[in-house]
Amino acid sequence: MGQIKVEKNVGGIQGLCVIEPKVFRDNRGYFVEIYNQRDMEAEGLDMVFVQDNQSSSTKGVLRGLHFQKEFPQGKLVRVNRGRVYDVVVDLRSESETFGKWYGVELSEDNFKQFYVPQGFAHGYFVLSNVAEFCYKCTDFYHPGDEGGLAWNDPEIGIEWPELEGVYPGNASAEGYTMSDGTKLNMIERDQQWGTLQNTFRF
Repeated sequence: MGQIKVEKNVGGIQGLCVIEPKVFRDNRGYFVEIYNQRDMEAEGLDMVFVQDNQSSSTKGVLRGLHFQKEFPQGKLVRVNRGRVYDVVVDLRSESETFGKWYGVELSEDNFKQFYVPQGFAHGYFVLSNVAEFCYKCTDFYHPGDEGGLAWNDPEIGIEWPELEGVYPGNASAEGYTMSDGTKLNMIERDQQWGTLQNTFRF
């Protein structure tokens, strides 16, 4: 018990939590409990997860910003390999922080986990050569229920690290590069999402 440290309501946004597990290191390497339900419940986090996902991405890939509309998911996210900048935007219509974003770096070195409750758009940007991204979900994936939000909406103003470019008036990745010259890599669908003013609200 008590193997995690939880920072609640990070960025002043109700419900967001950054979780740091205790890492036991010795001359063999390390050991860490990735998830312990009792420790989570002791911190007031009693969500139930029904699905685990993992993805692998190369440097410069940006996935997001995504959500499910009718079957919203809470997510507990972490990085198993590499380094990413993980971002959420509050889309809860009754929230005092509607439209506010928060970002945190997750890596294989810092072991941080980020809990994102229902009602947020979520995405991440890969900063390392390769990143393996893992996450637990409180609801199943429902094809056809997906929604999205423009990753570069100036009204939101997300500050993506190591990324340079000029807003073209839409969510296109064209013209954006990382500071080392790596081009921003996004699928076509994620370059079509609309702005905060026109997005779905929970």
